[in-house]
Amino acid sequence: MDYRIIKENDLFLYSDKDGDIPQGHPSGFGLYTKDTRFLSRLEIAINGQKPVLLSSAADANYISVIRLTNPHMEQNGELILWRESVEIERTRFIYEGGLYETFRLTSYYPKPIEFDFSVLADADFADMFTVRGFQHGETGHKTGTQRQNGGLTIGYAGVDHVARETRIAWQPQESFIDETTNTVGFRLRLDHRESREITFFVAPVVNGEGPRFYDPQVAMAKLEASYAGWNAGSTAVRSDNAAFDKLFHRGVQDLRVLLTDVGYGSFPVAGLPWYSVPFGRDSLIAALQMLSLNPQAAKGTLLTMAAYQGQKEDPWQDETPGKIMHEIRYGELAGAGMVPFAPYYGTIDATPLFLMLAAEYYHWTNDLALIEQLMPNLEAALTWIERYGDRDGDGFVEYFQESSKGIANQGWKDSADSVVHRSGDYGQAPIALVEVQGYVYQAKTRLAPIFRMLGRSVDADRLEQEAAVLRERFEQSFWMEDEQYYAIALDRNKQQVQSVTSNTGHILMSGIASPERARSVASRLVAEDMFGGYGIRTMSTGSSGYNPMSYHNGSVWPHDNSLCLLGLSLGGFETEALKVMQGLMKAADGFEYARLPELYCGYSDELGHPVPYPVACSPQAWAAGTPLTFLQTMLGIRPNALNATIELRPLLLPGMNELEVTNLRIGQGTLHLRVSRTGDVAAPYQVDILENHTGYQVLIQPFEGDVVK
Repeated sequence: MDYRIIKENDLFLYSDKDGDIPQGHPSGFGLYTKDTRFLSRLEIAINGQKPVLLSSAADANYISVIRLTNPHMEQNGELILWRESVEIERTRFIYEGGLYETFRLTSYYPKPIEFDFSVLADADFADMFTVRGFQHGETGHKTGTQRQNGGLTIGYAGVDHVARETRIAWQPQESFIDETTNTVGFRLRLDHRESREITFFVAPVVNGEGPRFYDPQVAMAKLEASYAGWNAGSTAVRSDNAAFDKLFHRGVQDLRVLLTDVGYGSFPVAGLPWYSVPFGRDSLIAALQMLSLNPQAAKGTLLTMAAYQGQKEDPWQDETPGKIMHEIRYGELAGAGMVPFAPYYGTIDATPLFLMLAAEYYHWTNDLALIEQLMPNLEAALTWIERYGDRDGDGFVEYFQESSKGIANQGWKDSADSVVHRSGDYGQAPIALVEVQGYVYQAKTRLAPIFRMLGRSVDADRLEQEAAVLRERFEQSFWMEDEQYYAIALDRNKQQVQSVTSNTGHILMSGIASPERARSVASRLVAEDMFGGYGIRTMSTGSSGYNPMSYHNGSVWPHDNSLCLLGLSLGGFETEALKVMQGLMKAADGFEYARLPELYCGYSDELGHPVPYPVACSPQAWAAGTPLTFLQTMLGIRPNALNATIELRPLLLPGMNELEVTNLRIGQGTLHLRVSRTGDVAAPYQVDILENHTGYQVLIQPFEGDVVK
């Protein structure tokens, strides 16, 4: 990555590798919270010159350490400062809404030296949409800079009637300050191996409310304790496959940094840098992936989505009663009503995904109290599917943009060119997406037994009947006989949009496809036109819209692969599942920190390395959650709270001979187990249940696939 990001809760710092925020940089670097840039410039200098980068790391997510040194400095033949005389170590982290940055300057020159170290800081309070160039509108104005002893405050009055401030404090006392540029300077004299530390604290303030300052060591200790608590409360794995262990651990740490709490419990925001807010689809899918890691994230996600569930008919926000939001923004443009994202509801899949997650969360946790608490929200979401999701009564859930500043394509592939006919023409709304019908089917079939258990047999019967009708219509309308595959969508004329895409793979986890057609889909997902070695492409190389460099029409999205993977696992398609996992692991090895990004280009592995997508977010929640679905796939795990059982059908990666899983949270407690390869063709895997505190009975399913060594 050509940038560095750290985040905690809803504050994140996005800078270049040097740690600076250069003024006017096209990448949009800055310190952000509430969709507002509270630092638009942060540049350091030594004797007025930019330092030279030595190393830069942010693999821990919550802390970044960057090392720099001075360039050679002479003037008129006189030595000012010999090159590489001063080491500058800048350490930064975020805690409870404030940014802490410490500069440790150490001299390695053999004689005493003197030099100036300066920090320039400024804030433009730009709205996130403005920074990204997506939306513009009337904005407020800066109210000036006030200087205090050991600090300064930059103010802003927004057109949304919100007062914003950036408060900057430092220790020790500065040697000089240029109030015209907000440059703070320190004149230092250092002996050989002598060090000095300078600490800055940056506090975003909204309507007078801002973070308190802690002693940096205390703040750092509290932050580290928080991460230790997260790891202790989450599933841990150990195997003899170092690449898998590394990938899994990377995902666990990335998901922790993406957790945010807006008042209803921690949940994963979509990704950094541009999607650090609640997203319906992204947060729900990431929480679904996280069930095998930490189900509390699913609870926080469900409660957050329920809190913002649609209440009225509002075309400006694409809102209708019972609908789950697409995203919410907190910046000036949203607050002033210039964009419809406060929140915006233009998503067709978040509502069935909300229902799906509720059902799966119950099976993993047996938390009936939450299901009962959410019952009005579940009922409203089911009503939305019938009343607003299917406005023409054809049995399929479709989308249509109503907001003038909303999103046209409202599935997960939301770019304007993502639903394309064989002719190359784009599908016209209302559009019924293939995967959305699978989500609806899965939601109804998984919720029905829970409703029946709660004494609501009439509602359960109705859901099952509706699902059966949907399945029949789906098979008739979406199947492409010539491709032996399901179409991506039906357009406004109820005609198939006959592109071969990865969307179809999502239906495998729902059970909506017939067994024969599910087998055909599974085979096609890993055929040469769909699988290039680094994962399943979003579109077949044989489809008219294919472009390996595109956002949605030929690229590879890890989360997309993960949902296909869950379906492959549930369907017993072991060979295909292993191929997908191996491809994603090979791709991860080609990215910094072995981190799967939001997406990458869909070129074949014949190139020898995955090709990055230029503006992919990293870390991205549902990409980070993808390795967790590897664990679900290898365990073949299926908890069932209704009969208190855990089904396991193990499947290890090639070359992996042992997998140990601890602190797997299910039901009333945790499960500790080990899967070992036996070498026996008839029973290739042995499962040892080392501890079971779940209250569920573990059932080991017989292996039915081919042995993979």
